[in-house]
Amino acid sequence: MKHSLVAKAIALVGAIAMTIGVAACGQSNDSSSANGLKKVTFMLSWAPDTNHIGVYVAKNKGWFKDQGLDVDIVAVAQAGAEQAVNNGNADFALSNLTNVGMYNLKGAHLKQVLQVQQKPSAIWCALASNTAIKSPKDLDGKTFATFGSNESDAVVRRMIQTDGGKGEFDKVTVGTSTFKTLESGKADFGGFYATWEGVQADMYGPKLNCFTEPDYGVPGNADAIGVITSDKTIKENPDLVKKFTQATQRGYEYAYSHPDDAADILVKEAPEANLEKKFVRKSMQTIVDGQYWGDPAKIKDGSFVLGTNDFVEPQKYFDFLAQEDAYTDSHDKVIHEAPNTKDFATNEFLGK
Repeated sequence: MKHSLVAKAIALVGAIAMTIGVAACGQSNDSSSANGLKKVTFMLSWAPDTNHIGVYVAKNKGWFKDQGLDVDIVAVAQAGAEQAVNNGNADFALSNLTNVGMYNLKGAHLKQVLQVQQKPSAIWCALASNTAIKSPKDLDGKTFATFGSNESDAVVRRMIQTDGGKGEFDKVTVGTSTFKTLESGKADFGGFYATWEGVQADMYGPKLNCFTEPDYGVPGNADAIGVITSDKTIKENPDLVKKFTQATQRGYEYAYSHPDDAADILVKEAPEANLEKKFVRKSMQTIVDGQYWGDPAKIKDGSFVLGTNDFVEPQKYFDFLAQEDAYTDSHDKVIHEAPNTKDFATNEFLGK
């Protein structure tokens, strides 16, 4: 499985090479399918998983068609979903507020219109068989399996220091699988998602010993995962954004209240991923049990709307990254002032 911070790493690497503001030819906004529906492209942010599940459910249930949309779910581009959306090669994509902030600092014009994940799910783990690592301070002097981002370095350093260590570690760049890198002995620890790789480790191994960011000094929500689009699409076609966002929101709402059925839909609608039904159901149950998408009681009584962008907890995380000098502009110059979440997220297109 992919490393939990793949999307974040792609954001940093891809943004450096990104040509900002290139207009794409033949944007999907401008075309209609044979049945009169408007063609829309949604780009995955990595392989199909339960983070994307609301889009698959909405498509399966016909809720996009009800809005007059013909949605094509496509694999992530090599340069990343954020770049594809910014350049008009995709209308929408899965990303997170951290990525959007980092891309926009480098000159992109992206906005998150729906935030599904309301609390962090990143876990930092060593193999349970590595008995020398009992808590984050034991990561001092060890080797980190990384995708190369300043952000993940800052997080690991803070966790080690909060636990009483120096925050000094070696790094090796991961090729495909963090699990394989750890098992090969090339690295001692890496990052995963509790809701995906954590489930995989529980069900199939290898067993992991994991630490979470909030327990070791990392503030806010680093994993504000959701749906993004471009400022250009919002300006030129706000009705499209509203229709797509609300159908997708309905898909996530259904998945949260019908996790087994939604899991089965994902398995059926993403055959290329070869997902096992039992595994995907366990992932969804982990999301529900952990209330990762919000408090179900508050959703039920209407005091919280699933999909609402949170401007508070992600901002705490952004402020932390600024303190750690993790932000750079398009010329790789360090930016000391944190971006403002209110500048690149909006709740105006959500249904109530």
